[in-house]
Amino acid sequence: MASLSAQIPLCLALMMAACLMIGINGSIDGAQREFDYFALSLQWPGTICHKTRHCCSSNACCRGSNSPTEFTIHGLWPDYNDGTWPSCCYRSQFDVKEISTLLDALEKYWPSLYCGKSSTCFSGKGLFWAHEWEKHGTCSSPVIRDEYSYFITTLNVYFKYNVTKILNEAGYVPSNSERYPLGGIVSAIENSFRATPEVICSKEAVEEIRLCFFKDFKPRNCLASKTSCPKYVSLPAYVSMGNIGI
Repeated sequence: MASLSAQIPLCLALMMAACLMIGINGSIDGAQREFDYFALSLQWPGTICHKTRHCCSSNACCRGSNSPTEFTIHGLWPDYNDGTWPSCCYRSQFDVKEISTLLDALEKYWPSLYCGKSSTCFSGKGLFWAHEWEKHGTCSSPVIRDEYSYFITTLNVYFKYNVTKILNEAGYVPSNSERYPLGGIVSAIENSFRATPEVICSKEAVEEIRLCFFKDFKPRNCLASKTSCPKYVSLPAYVSMGNIGI
């Protein structure tokens, strides 16, 4: 039988190995714990495109008459109830061939509104969609388990909960002169979806609206108790930049 002095280092080594397996967040193999809810983040092109100073082929703001004029998708994000979120949960490199049948829809409803490549978890610099899949999509399990499902699910939720249509029907239309009550915009969405959204502004202009969902994609209130928006906000109309600088 090994001596007591020989057993002690072995026990310490086993304890350290167990700690590494459990990880700092309490999950086996250091994996991040399962998320609590989804946030669908939508971008308002009128606000973001106003910031565009030069154009490139990857920037949807530069498509002239084909540039987006309704809320577009930023991403579907698994979040925690404590205000934090998981990211880059498992190694799954983005493969554009997996979503080849969705590319037309993604170009229209989920375009990049910036120039330059996006950072990813596992693929270096790449497409905007690669960033969203590798950072957020890989953390959507067990609800969503693969790349194609992540993108088709997000598109379907986006179509079902059409924020642009709801706001237009309530009289909140794109304008470079009008200011609308923030409370009215929030109420229009609450009345339609029975849940409170989160609104993000850049100065007085609406930049993003986030809708929150339980894991079965039924609407729930978003957590944000504060807003970056003033009491009256704008929904800037898109001003075409044509193909400048491409």
